[in-house]
Amino acid sequence: MKRSNDKYIIATIKSWNIEEAGKFVERNPKHKIKLITARKELTHNKVSKFNPRCIFFPHWSWKIPKEIYENYECIVFHMTDLPFGRGGSPLQNLIQRGIYKTKISAIRVVNEIDVGPIYLKRDLNLRGSAAQIYKRASKDIFENMIPYIIKEHPVPIPQKGKAVIFNRRTPEQSNIANLGSKRKVYDYIRMLDAEGYPLASVETSELKIDFFNAKLEEQYVVANVRIKVKKEL
Repeated sequence: MKRSNDKYIIATIKSWNIEEAGKFVERNPKHKIKLITARKELTHNKVSKFNPRCIFFPHWSWKIPKEIYENYECIVFHMTDLPFGRGGSPLQNLIQRGIYKTKISAIRVVNEIDVGPIYLKRDLNLRGSAAQIYKRASKDIFENMIPYIIKEHPVPIPQKGKAVIFNRRTPEQSNIANLGSKRKVYDYIRMLDAEGYPLASVETSELKIDFFNAKLEEQYVVANVRIKVKKEL
């Protein structure tokens, strides 16, 4: 089936991506753009009816159906310099390793996760809270990366180099009780400080103490706290 050169789907979640997607639609009235923000809306039937040139995935938490990525050009944006950092929780894995600068890699979706050929990469500084970093990345994706792909039609190039695999982090790894330096405490708090992520925390038998809005000072890490009593007497 012939694809329309002015039709695009943006499939994304998180408030900052949805906000930037809305701005992108307003800036590009000549394009027909469909925004998908729920898993149930990404079906082959609905995609085929719209018949886009390609589908962009700035942030998507579910596996993309095979019948979609095999029949449509699907492009995801991954927050590492691929093939380094394939896998889950890229931001948290980078900061945990003491890496404070990275790339956003735009890659074509294939059967294996984060293995597809690369359209382009952009620099990304990992300063600030996770929310600030995600917003910074989102802005660059919608203002620079997606427009470039639409205009220039770059041919993706196979990944080169040794692959390093990241494991998706679990909520249990948010506990900061055993960290041994101010820098690590600060990094753990900020790398989890975003919508939809389990905050850095310390637990006792009676309390769960969450930390956010961290600042690194000369002798201390200063942060806001949220205390939950596990079982009220």
